[in-house]
Amino acid sequence: MRYGYFDDEAKEYVITRPDTPLSWSNYLGTTDYGAIITNNAGGYGFYKSGAQGRFLRLRFNSIPMDQPGRYFYLRDRDSGEYWSASWQPVGKPLDQYQSTCRHGTAYSIFTSEYDGVQSEATYFVPLGQIFEYWRLKVTNTGDRPRSLSIFTYCEFTNHWVTSQDLVNLQYSLFIVKGGMKDDLLRVACNPNMPLDPDGHVYDDQSKRTWMKLIGAPLTGYDTSREAFLGPYRSYDRPLAVEQGQCFNSDAYGDNACGSLQTEITLQPGESHEILVMLGIGDGDRVGLPTVAEYGSLERAAAEFDKLKESWHSKLGSLTVETPDSEFDSMINVWALYNALIAFAWSRAASLIYNGERDGLGFRDSVQDVLGIVAAMPDTARERLELMLTGQMSNGGAMPIVKPFDHHPGSEEGPALEDYRSDDCLWFFNAIPAYVAETGDMTFYDKILPYADKGKTTVLGHLRRALEFNLERTGSHTLPCGLQADWNDCLRLGYTGESVFVAFQLHLGLKVYAEIAEMLGKPEEAAWARDQREMLDSTIDQFCWDGEWFIWAIGEDGTVYGTKDYEEGQVYLNTQVWAVISGYASPEQARQCMETVNQKLATPYGLMLSAPPFVKTPIDVMRAVLFLNGIKENAGIFNHTQGWGVMAECMLGNGDRAYEYYRAFMPAAYNDRAEIRQMEPYVQGQTTYSTYSPRAGNTRTAWLTGAAPWAYFSATQYILGIRPEIDGLRIDPCIPSQWDGFKVSRTFRGRQIEIEVKNPEGVNRGVASMTLNDESLADNLIPADRLGETNRVEVVLG
Repeated sequence: MRYGYFDDEAKEYVITRPDTPLSWSNYLGTTDYGAIITNNAGGYGFYKSGAQGRFLRLRFNSIPMDQPGRYFYLRDRDSGEYWSASWQPVGKPLDQYQSTCRHGTAYSIFTSEYDGVQSEATYFVPLGQIFEYWRLKVTNTGDRPRSLSIFTYCEFTNHWVTSQDLVNLQYSLFIVKGGMKDDLLRVACNPNMPLDPDGHVYDDQSKRTWMKLIGAPLTGYDTSREAFLGPYRSYDRPLAVEQGQCFNSDAYGDNACGSLQTEITLQPGESHEILVMLGIGDGDRVGLPTVAEYGSLERAAAEFDKLKESWHSKLGSLTVETPDSEFDSMINVWALYNALIAFAWSRAASLIYNGERDGLGFRDSVQDVLGIVAAMPDTARERLELMLTGQMSNGGAMPIVKPFDHHPGSEEGPALEDYRSDDCLWFFNAIPAYVAETGDMTFYDKILPYADKGKTTVLGHLRRALEFNLERTGSHTLPCGLQADWNDCLRLGYTGESVFVAFQLHLGLKVYAEIAEMLGKPEEAAWARDQREMLDSTIDQFCWDGEWFIWAIGEDGTVYGTKDYEEGQVYLNTQVWAVISGYASPEQARQCMETVNQKLATPYGLMLSAPPFVKTPIDVMRAVLFLNGIKENAGIFNHTQGWGVMAECMLGNGDRAYEYYRAFMPAAYNDRAEIRQMEPYVQGQTTYSTYSPRAGNTRTAWLTGAAPWAYFSATQYILGIRPEIDGLRIDPCIPSQWDGFKVSRTFRGRQIEIEVKNPEGVNRGVASMTLNDESLADNLIPADRLGETNRVEVVLG
């Protein structure tokens, strides 16, 4: 079943049926002023933090879905009939109500038509601002004059800390105040407390919001939710809308809302536009000056154009034209946009993440860099520097870094038993990717503080990361899994050993040696190689099970991920990372990936492990808490899917790699959206596997490690456009039925047009390559031979 389509030219996903299986959402704004909006205008708003800065309320996991939100109600003053500019919350019958939602890059547009009236509502946050625009255009498409009332609605939180707002009601129901002054609607939390505009962490200070109507006379307002909705009513039939007049209510405790009312009259064919501005800050100091500068339809239109231009320029860093239009839709717009949003918000604010994760999860946020480094290298560097200052002087890491409340050099680290073994090993993927993209080898010499005490160069941070794992080994001298090894469900005991981390450490030592050689530090390189040889000897002795690599060794000596263990016999991560790290021999690589195909592959993606955990004790594997076939319990954890694609590409198996990629590629489900159910334009954290009766269902949209790895694996391994210090490597691994593809890539400020031809129908292997009609010795485009514009022709064979 299809609910919409990709408009690649406009860089939008167009939802033509509003009754989607789940709420299909989009993000507005930035990490200062952020917002989520769904295909029915549900959602919420937050300042810097989804947990500590939420100023617009949403009720999570509620019925009806995704309410409240940002609503326009329209009412015919003659008949008393009313509806909403988005299908919900009023929910008119779909045989009478037409609705289209266009989700774009940090904006959403809702077009509807009902009873001879067409409306178009546009929502966005201007670049660099802490307010949002709601722009509404109403057109009379009938043959008679129409007299209409228009009402806005949003629901303000009583307290910006979500646990206080929704849980501590004996406090939060008695601290909010709303009213109207100078035609500016104002709401204050803790109005008796002082304002601290520069303070973010909400502690005994007043927080304020404001709202303004522009383009039509204000004929009424409400700031009391109870007055506007009425008793025993909901958002589908507010009392004020039903009766046709706001009550001019001033909230004083209980709950606050933002409703502004106006009246318009339209002749047949006539249109009228109004503008609503909603922002944070004191009404006098911030609201009125902001309205004075930005409060016109002309300024809103200009800001909208600036917003689109800014986002579209980021998406232009790499564009493709392949035989697969669905792949193109993802790579040219949605895969990168998804990666940019995941990078911005980590796992902190979505329709699922409800404030339980506040800040940047360390391991996730380091990996997120991989998805955006080509589009925003300077921003990638800033993030890497921030995360490096979240590393402790012992080489481990803080589990969460809060950019709004981070103090390098004086942070308290986690308790010893709470360190995770994989955190800083992700630097060996992300930092070389940044350096390869920019050519900036001096980054390794930059001195940055540790989170707790001391400072060192970036290279020193990398060495300390390796030493952290080398100093914490179990009885077989493999790295300890500690509190977790990426898989938060695994409980091996503190000195239990993780084979996944062993492969990460192998890669880290290899990468460190290469960096040290390039920096002219042969002693450092030799140290890393010696350590890797000792590690490899241990892996050789204990980790191969004959057809695949084991998962882990428990503190008590139990071996997990072996044919002798009934549950979780095969673990995806150790197979793919044996290949990605370069540890596996050619035969081991072939055999373990064949095992993945036989035991873990499904039509919807690769299972994290199989069979499911049912009897395994919870103190060993907490995945047993989940239903079979979901999340870590033999589910398809989409974070790992890109790794499977990369491993197959490294082995030259382009057909299988692409089969795996399409299995978890959102756009591949656009015409059968009832299977996946969530948005067909962004990644989800988990997909139900064939061990579930609902195989293919996908959940937890947008904020997932699947986003960066999906983009990274597609662009650098399937398309094979891979930056290196000396230039750009072209090493595609594509389906044999592709006759070629084209790529436009910005690299170090130079534009490169690449055309790949595949006359022999191979998966991989560059037979010849030219740069501006000159033959190249191999498949590397030397950076020093690039001009302002460049044409590259590649022939596979």
